[in-house]
Amino acid sequence: MPTTKFTRRNFLQGCSYAIAALAGARLSNVAFAKQDDPSDTLVVVFLRGGWDALNVIPPIEGDDRGFYETARPDIKISNLLSLNDQFGMHPALAPLQSLYQDGKMAVIHAVGLNYDTRSHFDAMEYIELGTPGAKNTASGWITRYLQGQGVASILPALSTAGAPSSLLNFTPTVNLNDPADFSQWDNGLVLSQQNALRQMYSGDTLLHRAGARTLDSLGIVSPLVEQEYQPSNGASYNNDELSQQLKTVARMIKLDAGLRVATVDYGGWDTHEYETDGNGGYIAELLGNLANGLANFYLDLDSGYTDRLSVVVISEFGRRLVQNEAYGTDHGHGSVMLTLGGGVNGGQVFGAWPGLHNDQLYDHADLAITTDYRQVLSELLARRLGNTDIATVFPGYNPSGDLGIYRTV
Repeated sequence: MPTTKFTRRNFLQGCSYAIAALAGARLSNVAFAKQDDPSDTLVVVFLRGGWDALNVIPPIEGDDRGFYETARPDIKISNLLSLNDQFGMHPALAPLQSLYQDGKMAVIHAVGLNYDTRSHFDAMEYIELGTPGAKNTASGWITRYLQGQGVASILPALSTAGAPSSLLNFTPTVNLNDPADFSQWDNGLVLSQQNALRQMYSGDTLLHRAGARTLDSLGIVSPLVEQEYQPSNGASYNNDELSQQLKTVARMIKLDAGLRVATVDYGGWDTHEYETDGNGGYIAELLGNLANGLANFYLDLDSGYTDRLSVVVISEFGRRLVQNEAYGTDHGHGSVMLTLGGGVNGGQVFGAWPGLHNDQLYDHADLAITTDYRQVLSELLARRLGNTDIATVFPGYNPSGDLGIYRTV
């Protein structure tokens, strides 16, 4: 039987490509755990830049609508999609309307990081580390969640946009932008390279175990590049960065390999200038991409996967109530979160609304926060992710009450 001949250069190149495929920094974080784990697969979509909660979910009537329109004469949003008798949704989010109406999506308003900072970097670090006010924490909140679950699998974490602080010090994290990144092996040399690498990494040192994990990971992902991915239920992903990341996450979920966590990044929300022309403009494009990506992701997985799926959309903070001179909005405080999934008590807007009168604003400028973002995640952990050790995942935080956002698994 003929054998494949390869050179030392080919061999080293194959090794480099294999390791780079797992160490490359371009995707969301996906974690694979025990297949009999009944908890949900968690997908965290982080909107980098601080999205404008008051133009995403504006008030639709009463005094607060008047305060809103007065503060934003040029960038206020009309033609809203009604959520309830108090709030509407930006029209660019129309692809999500049916999910909300069908009880598969909920909104949490006046939520966020209850710590005084308007720094993007600080706010994102505090949220992802799960320790507001402390950036020297040794691990991220998702890391602590996964460690508490005793995750033992080949790919316990996957990242689509670099290594976020939420997965800080979770060493098994794999960074992957596209499954095709795993196809960097010379044709005809795959079997020989993998057999040789198996022998090379057969020891018990940290390096040997890392090499073996790389090969195991390649074995899981490589089938994905052998044929074109066909989304289910007629889902059709756009070519924008967010949609392609979500498409990759859907493919990984459908491996049925125990995917536990995925984190996805979508940037560009720092809308200091020309945020909107009323119903269109910059923020409308961002929201349209977000809505289309999430709607198609949910549709793609709505064939046996969404009952055990929890998607959380979060940003580091909201924006000021009053528009600035550049027809944009500056860094604010209170924000809005979205959550989707089969275990969500959807079709509702959660959270106590503080109001938009000057005396009700945080620092007389921003939407006040009445719900700590950790309250939402704590309920998610306890009800859908099978982890009630909130004190470990969020040190120093004691949840107050229960908003009832999620049903218990």
